[in-house]
Amino acid sequence: MNIYIWLGIGIFLIAVIWFYSRYKSILASMNSSPSEKLVLLNDKNFKAKTSKGVVLVDFWAEWCQPCKILGPVISEIAEEMSERATVAKLDVESNQQTAQQLGIRNIPTVIIFKDGKAVAKLIGVKPKKAYIKEIEAALNS
Repeated sequence: MNIYIWLGIGIFLIAVIWFYSRYKSILASMNSSPSEKLVLLNDKNFKAKTSKGVVLVDFWAEWCQPCKILGPVISEIAEEMSERATVAKLDVESNQQTAQQLGIRNIPTVIIFKDGKAVAKLIGVKPKKAYIKEIEAALNS
């Protein structure tokens, strides 16, 4: 067989192994356990938990694949920012009243609250630095 065919096969196998390892690490991060610093919100405690200070709330649902991708990012933010801001999650399937009151139509949606008022709203999956930037802006305003 020609040396170029073997070289092509080798490059192809290296690419397959590399893509598989990346895919495996993405799946592992999606299945990681949430941070213990995350606050779980519901219809009953939502107003009380968001009324003071800066609070990031991730509106999500179990069946939502983009929400599963965002979950580990929100956990990382909770670990990094818990001293300065509250990081919370609200399941829109189980807490439809709050989701309807806030007009949540797409998930994942992340809203940053400052003293009970929404100051930023991000829809869809964004980079971690986008959420941190919005938290910092709320803290500094």
